[in-house]
Amino acid sequence: MFTRNDDKLLHITDSLAIPLSEVEISAVRAQGPGGQNVNKVSSAIHLRFDIRASSLPEFYQEKLLALNDQRITKDGVLVLKAQQSRSQEKNKGEALLRLQELLLSVTVIPKKRRPTAPSRSSQLKRVDSKTRRGKDKAMRGKVDL
Repeated sequence: MFTRNDDKLLHITDSLAIPLSEVEISAVRAQGPGGQNVNKVSSAIHLRFDIRASSLPEFYQEKLLALNDQRITKDGVLVLKAQQSRSQEKNKGEALLRLQELLLSVTVIPKKRRPTAPSRSSQLKRVDSKTRRGKDKAMRGKVDL
């Protein structure tokens, strides 16, 4: 789940959490099919998270703002809309989970790639196998009598 006990925090990693007070959640009417219920009940959730005004470390804020994500506005506000379920509570949970996953993806530091080259013996093996294969194919030609 996203929260532990009654501490109003959204835990991203063991050492990183944001207060839920920084997340603005509002209920709106869902789109799409649903009969008369969709016109009466505000079950979809709009989640807004102001990246610049958050308590996230500066490093993570910059990485979030650098993402080429259409859900982040020019003002640095992340907007998520959850409307999969007919239940407002489930949609709220889904929106918070998506926010948590996005923030978690920014905290992962990719490994640096160390360029490698093929060894001398592997290069020789490759050339040798190509030569052998070429000789096999050459033997398939017409036989002269």
